[in-house]
Amino acid sequence: MDDDAYQRYVNINLPHARTVAARIGRSLEALGAFGEAGNGGAVGLVEAFEAVELSLRDFDEDPPMDDALRAADALAQHSRALVEAIASSPVRSDRLGQHVRNLFECLGLGAEGRELSLLCGERADSPLR
Repeated sequence: MDDDAYQRYVNINLPHARTVAARIGRSLEALGAFGEAGNGGAVGLVEAFEAVELSLRDFDEDPPMDDALRAADALAQHSRALVEAIASSPVRSDRLGQHVRNLFECLGLGAEGRELSLLCGERADSPLR
């Protein structure tokens, strides 16, 4: 067992990632991101969000380490695409950025999440960082 892989695994929480993804969806909805008038690119944003949501659908519990790492890696790719879609839209908020950071923390990728959250509107001086 690789120490780095194990350290990441203990930080993975796929069931909670599903909860956080739902929060991202509600935030995007509240910000008007999914409507055609919201950003003109809503279709891409909807597709990116749905890919994240679909990737998390089956995780009521965390799987064994190897499966969890593979799932987290696949979900990280979808989550990066979601961040890219958010960044190419005008939709931003501190809370949305916090949710994005939390999502990456649930994937064992906290450092990456701290950087990507800024692209989604989290304030650098946010007390929750």
